[in-house]
Amino acid sequence: MSIGQIVVWIIVGGFAGTLAGRVVTLKKEGLGRWLNFLVGVIGAFIGGEVFRLLRIDFGLGDLKVTFEDLIAAFLGSLLVIFVWRIIGKIRSKRAKDTN
Repeated sequence: MSIGQIVVWIIVGGFAGTLAGRVVTLKKEGLGRWLNFLVGVIGAFIGGEVFRLLRIDFGLGDLKVTFEDLIAAFLGSLLVIFVWRIIGKIRSKRAKDTN
């Protein structure tokens, strides 16, 4: 992975995380600036790997930032938020059970 690819993933991840945060919370600020960014970057990595493993290729063409990168990052961001919420529910249930 080159520096250029890392920069692209950061940009795409930030955009996708903001979009995913807004979709999930239905608020303009989403999850908050830094959390949107963090979720997006993690989601971009996870989404990209899932698309690569499943050999998903929409044939949308190669740009410096492909549409597949954006879609993979967005879906990965949603996956990160979903897992994060499940973990939060499990933790809160365990906290209630110990009290």
